[in-house]
Amino acid sequence: MDHHDHMHHMGHSSHSGMDHGSPDSAGPMCNMNMLFTWSTDNLCIVFRQWRITSTPSLLVSLALIVTICAGYEALREGIRRYDAVVARRLDTAPRQNRDAVTRRAHYIKAILYGIQNFYAFMIMLIFMTYNGWVMLAVSFGAGLGYLLFGGKTPVAKETACH
Repeated sequence: MDHHDHMHHMGHSSHSGMDHGSPDSAGPMCNMNMLFTWSTDNLCIVFRQWRITSTPSLLVSLALIVTICAGYEALREGIRRYDAVVARRLDTAPRQNRDAVTRRAHYIKAILYGIQNFYAFMIMLIFMTYNGWVMLAVSFGAGLGYLLFGGKTPVAKETACH
């Protein structure tokens, strides 16, 4: 079935408002896998602009993914350290200042929590390329990040998204 027949079959007989030129008119399409694969042909990672076009771009992308995932663990460690600083501040603050310290810390922790969750879901989207190389890079980066930054947290309490 050629491109035009496919579009007609999909119920798009009108060409208004949509570019139905040849598939090559807008450059190569991103390959969206919904099943596990090792193939990197036309692999895009989260964004159309983050496209794997060669072995060097694959290696650079995998290194970047490892760094991103290790960075997530660095962020989590930073948040744990901030919690410890706040706890020390509360212990040493005069009683009348504790509410202000608690309130300000609560707002900052809410912002950090939002950033942490955005980061976690972006990593989840990277993992959901269903590409084995990308999945290995995510897992390796998480392990490396834990090795470098997460030594004070039990592994059993870690989760993929929070």
